[in-house]
Amino acid sequence: MAIATESNLAGTVVKPSKRKFVMVRLVFRKKITMVAVGFLLLVAVCAVFAPWIAPYKLNTPDLMAMLAPPSVHHLMGTDDVGIDLFTEVLYGSRISLSVGFISAIFAVVIGGTIGSIAGYFGGWVDELLMRLTDVGLSVPSLFIILGLTAVLGTSPATIVEVISLTSWMYPARLVRSRILTIRDTDYIFAARMVGCRSARTIFVHIIPNALSPLIVNCTLLVGQSIVLESVMSFLGAGMQPPNISWGYLLNQSQDYLSSAPWLAIFPGLMIFFVVLSINLLGDAIRDPLDARNR
Repeated sequence: MAIATESNLAGTVVKPSKRKFVMVRLVFRKKITMVAVGFLLLVAVCAVFAPWIAPYKLNTPDLMAMLAPPSVHHLMGTDDVGIDLFTEVLYGSRISLSVGFISAIFAVVIGGTIGSIAGYFGGWVDELLMRLTDVGLSVPSLFIILGLTAVLGTSPATIVEVISLTSWMYPARLVRSRILTIRDTDYIFAARMVGCRSARTIFVHIIPNALSPLIVNCTLLVGQSIVLESVMSFLGAGMQPPNISWGYLLNQSQDYLSSAPWLAIFPGLMIFFVVLSINLLGDAIRDPLDARNR
């Protein structure tokens, strides 16, 4: 009886809806993941509704409260011209999160496409694209970013483009390695036999089966992009007024680290906790997608 039961279970086909439900349960099985996702949602909501949540208008100085420490009236204190820091952090989250998510998505799309083409065709195509990838990995990304922003400017769109163009190499290598393992499978061979074009085979049959590493890498790239934009702004090559980000706020706090440390503490904590939460979410997504952990 027990053997029959096990046999029935082994032959049971799990419905796609139930499989998705099980996957969600596996992702959120740890409380720390739920806390991380809840924090990210809270920050995202605050970024979207910043004009309504902010207690003061942006860029409205109060000359009677310059460099005021955190208090009931100013939760995070004020800067050197009396602007409420909590308001600036709320508005800064819009740029920091947008740059992080959009640049990560672009980098994954670019890298995924290049890696898929290299892995599928192989030969000289693979050799050419992978050597191009090696060149991109060998040059310090920050050096390229500083050079490009000096030429193209520091608008949010330019920052997204620059970060994307210096972050696609890792997704490309991940996808290529995945493609090499599945391009000779039976269903890919069948797609070729029925006359599927290479583009359709890559984007319809191959890439959907290589999404697991891309999804995980995308979450990690979001945190990396936020940190990279912050470093750029801290060095003066990132956002400039009227566009502000957490990195820009850190840059403005350099002259007041000893007299008004809250100017650096609160933007720095936001970067730290957001990146930490994104990395925790990426780890939680990776575990159920990794066949070795099943």
